[in-house]
Amino acid sequence: MTGTGARTGRWAARGVRSALAGLTAIGLAVTNLPLLALSVVVLALTPVPFLGLALVPWTMSLVRMRVDLERRRASRAGVLVTRPYHPAPERAVPGGWQRFRWTVTDPATWRDLAWLVPGAVVGCGLGAVGVLVPLYGLAGVTLTPLWIWIGTGWYGYGAIWSVDSFAEGLLCVPQGAVILAGGLAVAPWLRRVDAHFAHLFLAPTKTAQLRLRVTQLTVTRADTVDAQAAELRRIERDLHDGVQARLVSLSMVIGLADELLDRNPAGAHKLLAEARESSGAALVELRHLVRGIHPPVLAERGLGGAVRALAIGLPVDISVEVDLPGRPDTPVESAAYFAVAETLTNLVRHSRAHRGSVTLRHANGVLTIVVTDDGAGGADPAGGSGLRGIERRLAAFDGTMALSSPPAGPTVITMELPCALSLPRTTPSSVTD
Repeated sequence: MTGTGARTGRWAARGVRSALAGLTAIGLAVTNLPLLALSVVVLALTPVPFLGLALVPWTMSLVRMRVDLERRRASRAGVLVTRPYHPAPERAVPGGWQRFRWTVTDPATWRDLAWLVPGAVVGCGLGAVGVLVPLYGLAGVTLTPLWIWIGTGWYGYGAIWSVDSFAEGLLCVPQGAVILAGGLAVAPWLRRVDAHFAHLFLAPTKTAQLRLRVTQLTVTRADTVDAQAAELRRIERDLHDGVQARLVSLSMVIGLADELLDRNPAGAHKLLAEARESSGAALVELRHLVRGIHPPVLAERGLGGAVRALAIGLPVDISVEVDLPGRPDTPVESAAYFAVAETLTNLVRHSRAHRGSVTLRHANGVLTIVVTDDGAGGADPAGGSGLRGIERRLAAFDGTMALSSPPAGPTVITMELPCALSLPRTTPSSVTD
């Protein structure tokens, strides 16, 4: 009974949210026609020297702001609508020819304008149905107390009958309940219809999708090359400043011990003991260096086992749950491991958390990693906490990262990597450490 009640509550809450979204759609649709009228006037002024160059990009920026808001609303309804615009030209001066040309030659600009009127009509129509039907049912449910409070005649639905008695008022209650339930059930569906209609106009065409894909691959390739160059510089620096210096020192100590071996055996033994300690320290540094390139535990135990080993060594209590029926390709597995390692490092350094969790699962061709903590929240990729580096690492494999970190927490970082799994798993899954 409790489960049924909870499902009913979630269903009703979803219907109410969709009805309120319909009310928002009506309010936003009202702005479409003034934006269209302003755009027409500004485009008509294009031949006027300097005036059109300045006003057209500014007006189209307002239109894009409105359209981007519609894209976000569609995404919240479960319909992803990607921005299809051409990249802005570098060093484009506001009011200059380059910015004007960039605006008017983008097909997405004209698709935005073409959507304004039908978008307003569909948004107002579907929004009105999504709002008025539940309100109509709510009025029926509350009609009897209203009739008692007013103390005079009240009309039923559509003035079909007047409510002149308590018995007639009671007839409105079941009818209102049915209409209210139907309105709440239909409201989410209406929102999705509105979102799909927006997708029809505002989503990128196949040509635009190809262009965006090429741009994305160009950016991620450049980021990957930069990251690899930085990693090589780090390895070279660690080898030069750490292991190489120790090996040179070790060679010098062994040479001194060799010279003292005949005339001062005790001193030679002492130097050899120092050389043994130095060789041990160099070996430790080499292990750390190799672990930073590709941890042996990752190769031996796979992603789940490596993340568990990583979590055990942290000062914060981290639970790990793994549901991987196989192993990703080595580059993807390494990227996922280091993304988790960087995230957990940020958790320890910045979050002031007492507990955290890591969940790894694979479904529908996507490796999903969710890292949570009960810390202070407020994480920001622009704050230099390494989150941008994680995004770049994942983007090299078409991966994404989503961050939810309100002030006072909790922080939830969701990383997704498209990949296939191979090799049977060798470690148990769905285990919480």
